[in-house]
Amino acid sequence: MYWANKYKDTPLKINTVHPGLVKTRMGGDKAELTPEDGAKTAFRYATLPADGPTGGFFYMEDRLPW
Repeated sequence: MYWANKYKDTPLKINTVHPGLVKTRMGGDKAELTPEDGAKTAFRYATLPADGPTGGFFYMEDRLPW
């Protein structure tokens, strides 16, 4: 990821997250996650500690292949 590499020597953490299939108009009734559940991944990676990961693609707590 360009931005993660550009800022790798700073305190910034730059990641991409997938919220999952969320029960919204777009996700539909068959989606398994509530909007609150879908937001948990974004919140987790927006509030990482200084030694947290950067440059990854995440779903829940899993790092996905990029």
